[in-house]
Amino acid sequence: MATYKDAGVDVEAGEAMVERIKPLVRKTFTPGVLTDIGAFGAFFKVDWKSYKDPIMVSSVDGVGTKLKVAFMMSQHGTVGQDLVNHCVNDIAVCGAKPLFFLDYFSTGKLDTDVAVQVIEGFSKACIENQCALIGGETAEMPDIYAVGEYDLAGTIVGVVDKSDIIDGSSIEKGDVMIGFPSSGLHTNGYSLARHALFPTFSANDCPKELEGVSVGAALLAVHKSYLHLIESLRSVAPIHGLVHVTGGGIPGNTKRVMPKGLLFDVDYAAWKRPAIYDLIQKTGSVPEEDMRKAFNLGIGLIAVVRESDAKRIMSELSAEMPVQIGTITEA
Repeated sequence: MATYKDAGVDVEAGEAMVERIKPLVRKTFTPGVLTDIGAFGAFFKVDWKSYKDPIMVSSVDGVGTKLKVAFMMSQHGTVGQDLVNHCVNDIAVCGAKPLFFLDYFSTGKLDTDVAVQVIEGFSKACIENQCALIGGETAEMPDIYAVGEYDLAGTIVGVVDKSDIIDGSSIEKGDVMIGFPSSGLHTNGYSLARHALFPTFSANDCPKELEGVSVGAALLAVHKSYLHLIESLRSVAPIHGLVHVTGGGIPGNTKRVMPKGLLFDVDYAAWKRPAIYDLIQKTGSVPEEDMRKAFNLGIGLIAVVRESDAKRIMSELSAEMPVQIGTITEA
């Protein structure tokens, strides 16, 4: 006789996990949530009265091989925050406010303690971003993943008034680029970072360049959410374009919002890179071109604004440590 559990799928463990996460998920519920955990679909009522011409905005992403560092460190809560914040940023730079988030957690053999830690991270970040963790899927798939490993994906849905969309179409020659610091590598470039660092270091090593922080801890720094910063930016001056610096680095992401006929000139000497990047480049002998393509290099968000507004933005948001990093030119 062969049972489902014999085949590697423990239904009872999955049900037990759902019971453990219910309080975490309910903490994120906003007034629009109409269903509890367990329904076939999640229902959300949008307050359309708050919008003149509402446009739905959505994005989906993962955490990538940053998960490998989480496995090394047996630290699983922060990658849940990474996923939510990354997805939130992707729609926030379009001008949207997040409404709800859905997750996908897949593994070979379910470790409920690990899964709960990940979902605690989802819950924490959803609360901070004022969006509801409205649904998810946990998949136990024997033989697909190595022992102790899992993968994550997330989907965010938000809304923006059509007149408030930020898409780069208003960017003009002479505009300036203001960069805001990242908290670390965020969720991109980890295949290169691991390739460069781990032949020399272990995750728990504390090289002098990191001033008492371990390599693993530096790499697991939580992906920063820029939602509230973007809201503050828009209250100070018109924003012509916003860039979430993810895979592809500053050049790969800035060109996504650049109107035809315009170019951007970035001064990479305008800010001091966090020590983790110098450690990666030196240890792995990584060419500068690859560093710029793979990493945010310490700048996680870029606002493109009129030159006449730049000084006021940098003054009023000085606590966010802005730095002018470039200008917009003609092609």
